[in-house]
Amino acid sequence: MTTPEWLKIARELHSMSQVGLEHAQNGFESERYTRLRELSAEIVSKQSTLSQEEVQESFAMQSGYITPKVDVRAALFRDGKILLVKEVNDGRWSMPGGWADVGDTPSEAILREVKEESGFDARVLNVVGIYDANRVPNKEWMPFYHAYKLLFLCEILGGEIRTSHETPDVGFFGIDEIPPLSLFRTTMKHIEDAFAQKENPSRRTVIE
Repeated sequence: MTTPEWLKIARELHSMSQVGLEHAQNGFESERYTRLRELSAEIVSKQSTLSQEEVQESFAMQSGYITPKVDVRAALFRDGKILLVKEVNDGRWSMPGGWADVGDTPSEAILREVKEESGFDARVLNVVGIYDANRVPNKEWMPFYHAYKLLFLCEILGGEIRTSHETPDVGFFGIDEIPPLSLFRTTMKHIEDAFAQKENPSRRTVIE
C-alpha cells in the first residue's frame, strides 16, 4: 500500500511545525508554528478514530527536527520455519522486534527484542532488507511518523520459547502456514524476503 496524500501532507506540516518551534525567535513565531501543528493533527484526526487532542499529544512528545523512526525486526528459523510472535495489541503475528532505543546499536536493539518477545538468545548474521513506508495505514492505527524498518537474519543460539506481556504466543511457521499478520509490523513481503535470504545467504540486501 502507498501512503495516502493526506498523510504525507500531515507529516510534512508536523515536521515543519516542529522545526519552526525549535527555532522560533519570538512569541508570534511560536504561536504560528503551534497552529501549524494543530492543523496537521486535525488532518489526521479527521481520517482516523482518534481525537485531535490525542494526535496533538502524540505530536507534542517530539521536539526539534523530525527524522524517521527506526523499527528493527528479526528473521529466525528452525527446521525451515520462521519464528513469529503474536502481538497483544491486535491479536495478529509478526517477526519479533520493535522501535530501536536511543543508545543501542542496531544489533543490540534487535537481539534484546528477540530475547524479550520470544525467549531465544540469538546473533545477527546479515541484513535482509531496509524498508521505507512499512506502516500500513488503516482507520484504527495511523502511521504518524515516517519509519524505516531494518530486517535482520539471525541465528538462534539458545533459550526456549517464552511468552511476554507483549507477546502472548510464540511459534514457528512454514511459508505456507503464515497466520494473519500484524501488517504495521510485518508484511508477507518481509517474510518472503527473509526466506529468500535464508535459502541464499549471498543474496543482496533489499533496499527500498
